[in-house]
Amino acid sequence: MSVALAPAKLNLALVVGSLRDNGKHELATVFQRVALADRIELEPAPALEVAGFAADTIVRATLEALAERAEIEARWRVSIEKNVPVAAGLGGGSSDAASALRLANATLDDPLSPLELLELARPLGADIPFFLREGPQLGSGDGSELRPLSLPQDYSVLLVLPSGAVKSSTGDVYRAFDRRRGERGFSERRAALLAAAESTRKASDLALLPPNDLAASPFSDRLLELGAFRADVSGAGPVVYGLFERREAAERAAHAIAPQGEVWLTEPSW
Repeated sequence: MSVALAPAKLNLALVVGSLRDNGKHELATVFQRVALADRIELEPAPALEVAGFAADTIVRATLEALAERAEIEARWRVSIEKNVPVAAGLGGGSSDAASALRLANATLDDPLSPLELLELARPLGADIPFFLREGPQLGSGDGSELRPLSLPQDYSVLLVLPSGAVKSSTGDVYRAFDRRRGERGFSERRAALLAAAESTRKASDLALLPPNDLAASPFSDRLLELGAFRADVSGAGPVVYGLFERREAAERAAHAIAPQGEVWLTEPSW
């Protein structure tokens, strides 16, 4: 049996433009892993089986694509231990798929190269290629075109899932964005994101990144009041993150905000 962690991600910034010819939106985003992670186990099996998370579709689809590419039968059993909240803007499903893909690829007689894995993963989910790379990344195009970023890692992260929050489907979030003509000014916002990402030297510089175009939350303001130097919604939400220079401040904020939702204290991960 092989085992891997599947970490969550934050979108430390997300600016969105108009629809591309492939039906996906042009965007620019800053991806950062955090230590909060699912646990993935994989072993040989008579047929493909995914256990531990009944709602999974993306791990199964990814392993079926790998088997087709390798011209073999998909004969693996995958067990998923979920720790990352589901449908929360943290990329848990994509991370599970990337970790399972790596583990399954390692069992092949002729494993795919890292570049081949990226090309295989790109049409399966825009976030999967990020989880196949190391370190923070700038995502562009539909998010799957990646470039490494050098970002500080010396801060604490508080994640908040507000009580009663119900995630709209990602499609609905983008349709609402289109109805309000959210793409206007994309070039300027993208330039601001790039300038901030490239000039970041210390953790507090991340506060210069532009806010999330897709979603906002009053919890962002609350986390700033509690001492975060940056707070925003991750992805399409509904999880809100706060970044703190000191772990003790994050712990105090977690205690203060816990009555209003589920909280997780974590830190950046490479």
